[in-house]
Amino acid sequence: MKNYTDEEKKILSKVDHTLLRTTSTLDEIRALCDAALEAGTASVCIPPCYVDDAAQYLKGRLAVCTVIGFPNGYCTTATKVAEAKEAIRLGASEIDMVINLCDVKNGNFDRVYMELLAMREACEGVILKVIIETCQLTREEKIRMCELVSKAKADFIKTSTGFSTGGATVEDVRLLREYCAPEVKVKAAGGIKDFEDAKAMVEAGADRLGTSRLVK
Repeated sequence: MKNYTDEEKKILSKVDHTLLRTTSTLDEIRALCDAALEAGTASVCIPPCYVDDAAQYLKGRLAVCTVIGFPNGYCTTATKVAEAKEAIRLGASEIDMVINLCDVKNGNFDRVYMELLAMREACEGVILKVIIETCQLTREEKIRMCELVSKAKADFIKTSTGFSTGGATVEDVRLLREYCAPEVKVKAAGGIKDFEDAKAMVEAGADRLGTSRLVK
C-alpha cells in the first residue's frame, strides 16, 4: 500500500476515482475498485455497463458513480432519465449527467432547466452532478448554468467530461463556486494530473475531484 501524507489522504477523500475508457475491462474495473478502497476515495466513477458488477463487487463499501448522456449530452431528456433510473436500480448512488450543449448554444435555457428538473426527480435520493463542459461555454453561459443548476437543486455542478477540448481550470472552479448557490458543490474533472493540481482545485473551491491519476 502506498504511504500517503495526511494532506494527500484528505484530497483523496474528495476523489471520484475514474475509469471511463471505452475499452475498459471488468478486471480493470475491479482493480479500480480495489485501489479506491485502499486509498479511501469518495467513489469510483465508471461506465454504466459496469454499475451492476461494481455494486455487487463493492457490496456497499464504496459509492458507485456513473455517467449519463456521456460524453456529448445531446440525447433526449427521456433517454437520460431512463439511463439514470436504470443505473440507480443497478446500484449507482451518484449520477454525473451531461447537459445538452445544443440547447445552451441555441439559448434555449427553458429546455435545459426542464431537463435538470426531470433528472433531479429521477435521481431522488442519490447524488446528482451536472456536467456543463466549461471548455465549450462562454463566461455568460457558465454563469447562466450556475443559476439553473442551483435552481434545480442539483447536488453538484461539474466542470468537464474529460472527453472534450479541455478540462477543469482553477479559474472555472472559482467562477462556479462564486455563482452557484452555497449548497451546490463543485466538482473539478479533466486534466488533474497530480496532487499539486488537485490541491489548487480544492483551494479554488472544488468539493470533489474527478481523476484517474492520484491513486497509484
